[in-house]
Amino acid sequence: MAASSSPRRLGFLAALVFAVSVSASVSSVSGGSGPITTNGGNYTRVCDPARFAAAGLDMAGFPYCDASLPYADRVRDLVGRMTLEEKVANLGDRAGGAPRVGLPRYLWWGEALHGVSDVGPGGTWFGDAVPGATSFPLVINSAASFNETLWRAIGGVVSTEIRAMYNLGHAELTYWSPNINVVRDPRWGRASETPGEDPFVVGRYAVNFVRGMQDIDGATTAASAAAATDAFSRPIKVSSCCKHYAAYDVDAWNGTDRLTFDARVQERDMVETFERPFEMCIRDGDASCVMCSYNRINGVPACADARLLTETVRRDWQLHGYIVSDCDSVRVMVRDAKWLGYTGVEATAAAMKAGLDLDCGMFWEGVHDFFTTYGVDAVRQGKLKESAVDNALTNLYLTLMRLGFFDGIPELESLGAADVCTEEHKELAADAARQGMVLLKNDAALLPLSPEKVNSVALFGQLQHINATDVMLGDYRGKPCRVVTPYDGVRKVVSSTSVHACDKGSCDTAAAAAKTVDATIVVAGLNMSVERESNDREDLLLPWSQASWINAVAEASPSPIVLVIMSAGGVDVSFAQDNPKIGAVVWAGYPGEEGGTAIADVLFGKYNPGGRLPLTWYKNEYVSKIPMTSMALRPDAEHGYPGRTYKFYGGADVLYPFGHGLSYTNFTYASATAAAPVTVKVGAWEYCKQLTYKAGVSSPPACPAVNVASHACQEEVSFAVTVANTGGRDGTHVVPVYTAPPAEVDGAPRKQLVAFRRVRVAAGAAVEVTFALNVCKAFAIVEETAYTVVPSGVSRVLVGDDALSLSFPVQIDLQAAA
Repeated sequence: MAASSSPRRLGFLAALVFAVSVSASVSSVSGGSGPITTNGGNYTRVCDPARFAAAGLDMAGFPYCDASLPYADRVRDLVGRMTLEEKVANLGDRAGGAPRVGLPRYLWWGEALHGVSDVGPGGTWFGDAVPGATSFPLVINSAASFNETLWRAIGGVVSTEIRAMYNLGHAELTYWSPNINVVRDPRWGRASETPGEDPFVVGRYAVNFVRGMQDIDGATTAASAAAATDAFSRPIKVSSCCKHYAAYDVDAWNGTDRLTFDARVQERDMVETFERPFEMCIRDGDASCVMCSYNRINGVPACADARLLTETVRRDWQLHGYIVSDCDSVRVMVRDAKWLGYTGVEATAAAMKAGLDLDCGMFWEGVHDFFTTYGVDAVRQGKLKESAVDNALTNLYLTLMRLGFFDGIPELESLGAADVCTEEHKELAADAARQGMVLLKNDAALLPLSPEKVNSVALFGQLQHINATDVMLGDYRGKPCRVVTPYDGVRKVVSSTSVHACDKGSCDTAAAAAKTVDATIVVAGLNMSVERESNDREDLLLPWSQASWINAVAEASPSPIVLVIMSAGGVDVSFAQDNPKIGAVVWAGYPGEEGGTAIADVLFGKYNPGGRLPLTWYKNEYVSKIPMTSMALRPDAEHGYPGRTYKFYGGADVLYPFGHGLSYTNFTYASATAAAPVTVKVGAWEYCKQLTYKAGVSSPPACPAVNVASHACQEEVSFAVTVANTGGRDGTHVVPVYTAPPAEVDGAPRKQLVAFRRVRVAAGAAVEVTFALNVCKAFAIVEETAYTVVPSGVSRVLVGDDALSLSFPVQIDLQAAA
């Protein structure tokens, strides 16, 4: 959908269709459905006596505005006052309000994937007092930092800027981010939006970003005290929404599109991979929203699956918030999937009964969302209880209560234009880009380049990458505070920087230019025409004949060149890895508005790169062996499928493995832990579970495994790792911790990431990093029965990646009750 660039036209008063003059206490009205400016200030709320008085209403007669009452009672009063028609008018993303009872309109649709975005129907907009907002690197870049503190800080800045814009009438309070779908296949077009292929990393990103978006540090409102016993009363800064639930990772591939795709998923894979980040997002992040996806899962649309929505998200995971459809998902059931031959009324009833609270729609054939169009008929025709509508509205308005939409939140009322695009925010964007840079190759320590010795640079590439005012920002972006391109960044370091455009396999000036400069840098890669929403990649190669002219530039240069890659997903740059004339390769991803600064800081040694790949980079041959539509993660010998992600793929088509990343210095590990036996006492009420063993295992233990769902899960494996920097430069280093299950268990992951820590270590120094692994979380596997169990036997802890690693065994002894 095209971004809206004009101010919203329905403010609170306009939304209420009040034709009366505003009282003297109200000095102006915002251009949107957000706040009114009162008394020369910049903030207001629904439950403002002056606002009610201007409408000829007495707020005292509406208990839903009595702040002394619990939220649940207030929402019950609000919903109870509404007619069926008024209720249904508020089930779409463009909620119509109810002027008769003093309820204003509200625009639910907001996007904040990596900064405040104006994508959507006008709920967020830039102009006058707020010309732009901080545009952070794409999520895949931030994930490469493996830094949970950074992820939370980004969420905190984004929510601060949203709240400031809300106070100025430029934004609403509900934002449908983050995207936490696991990148199962390297061709997926939306890899840029996600934290990568590992469900644990994706889940931890979700938890931290959501906490940054929602948590109010030091909140002192009366509701804060109530939240200690009622999570539905916990005040939140901005509502964050984890999407797209679930098993959504095919957009458009080989004739299959996301609107009609039926993901055939085994329960084991659902629990282990597709659901795990969402469970973490809800249980640990306390997200206030989940968005269901377009696709069907085993024949049932995700947005009409009561098992997924009501039973799992709301009952099992205890969502404190609302469930929204991906935009047009309900219509998709009828128009595209033609699911069960349902009409609009039937699809509306099915989705609401399954637990969907809000229907995001887009205008097609004169109809916006299905809920507001067909909701009344669904009830009148006896296909839907009105109480289901009441439940949906309760979830929606409890969320808005927590956001201060009705009462305000004092701690946030002073935020304004000065809190958007601050120097601190721009520096955080630059730091995030630096932390996400990954050094893939560095032969003969070509990098870092010396600013003292390099007095001239030739910068080669397509202009879209060299002057990447658009490419670096990626998708779902807003208007950035500013953009620092790669050319801008390099030229600040070396004033004599020449630009040489390359296209269609040629760089006419390559030979002459490369021979007359001290360093040659090539910037290449992909863009949003190749990898984006509604478009999957056909292969993993560099498009537009880039490999040809990159090799030509390398051949023309008298010394090895530096290659910088902009992409989200992996690219088969085997030619560069194998070419000695290409001495260094840096993955810059889509690094956001400050990307040029970050690239220059890394190339010229102001910053020592410490990022690691959150995705496996495969050679192009891999994609010919497995279709995107195969949802299985494990290898399938019968069909010749090699398996997916580092957890299950063990073939030869890997160019750079998950977790790969080099540094300008050297690190070593040491640990005093040589083994860590654990005894797990299985209670009489728990019962042991069976495991699937490889052929040849003749005598499994008496108690093969224990189900974590029934176990107290208090056992831990604790250890410390000393990380020493033995090189000559300060640096940051990511310490990844994996576990590997007993070798005799069949179908288990090769290894799985269970912890990570990014640490800074000065040259010649060492730091001790401690870990305490909960046995149920770190050593559990998902059996083919879909039970999550801790297996008996010898598991292993593996610390590190590539050549830097150490390991020790963990003997887990399950003692069943007599």
